[in-house]
Amino acid sequence: MTITIDDIRDAAERLKGVAHRTPVLRSRILDGLVGAEVHLKCENFQRMGAFKFRGAYHAVSRLSPEQRAKGVAAYSSGNHAQAIALAAREFGTTAVILMPEDTPASKRAATVGYGAEVVTYDRYTGDRVAIGEALAAERGLALIPPYEHPDVIAGQGTAALELLEQAGELGALLVPVGGGGLIAGSATAAKSLQPAIRVIGVEPEAGDDTKRSLAAGERVTIPVPRTIADGQAASIPGELTFSINRRLVDGVVLVTDDQIRAAMRFAFERMRIVMEPSGATGLAALLSGGVDRLPGRVGVIVSGGNIDAARFAELVA
Repeated sequence: MTITIDDIRDAAERLKGVAHRTPVLRSRILDGLVGAEVHLKCENFQRMGAFKFRGAYHAVSRLSPEQRAKGVAAYSSGNHAQAIALAAREFGTTAVILMPEDTPASKRAATVGYGAEVVTYDRYTGDRVAIGEALAAERGLALIPPYEHPDVIAGQGTAALELLEQAGELGALLVPVGGGGLIAGSATAAKSLQPAIRVIGVEPEAGDDTKRSLAAGERVTIPVPRTIADGQAASIPGELTFSINRRLVDGVVLVTDDQIRAAMRFAFERMRIVMEPSGATGLAALLSGGVDRLPGRVGVIVSGGNIDAARFAELVA
């Protein structure tokens, strides 16, 4: 199965007037520090605070009316949960979300606030895919996983599609990597529109499953990562996402939790924007000098900003 630029353009049409066309922000201070013209695609200003709304809404929109009426299910550490809950509400249906017990309280509260039912599990001992599939089957719900779904991937790719329309020609695109849906969609859009662009994934140092998998030429499993970037705590790339990323992604760089904290602090103090840890990894890669052969014009997808004030203060203090 593959995703094409036409799939992404179709998703963009479905999202028009529903998802925000998020801003692309610039900073002269940032440009001077990294030696390049940096364009930040701020999905922290997306509905529900992250890019995940794009894929979730698109996937729900493509269900049959009969499927939607029965309700939807998902498993997620936080942002996909909120996105599915909001998308279900937009379509007037119900959502049941499987979330880790240690999900940040603000993300769980937001998911419930959008009207979803939350069921919890232990992410370090439980298999969320198996639990989620059983839950959906038991209740007769349509299961929409966070990244291993063609409609989700196509929806996520609209973030890069917009960025290239807004910023023009770019030499490189930096994208946070968790399960790989955002970068799979983004790489499909970017390589279709600008074949010479370098697409670079960014993972937390403790969660380098995609980097290892690309090096091995096959999916590699690691222990569940313990990192402040909870949205990127994947232990293995998705099968569909990896099949795309191994063809289109040019490399993956790693950032430490301290480098992520520094990027969050920089964005807040210098640009007055809030990034959650996973959303700051692309900026962290630039500020830490982790990207080799940096071109003159660079795009970065800031994937989200869902973090409460207490947790943000704790991390950047």
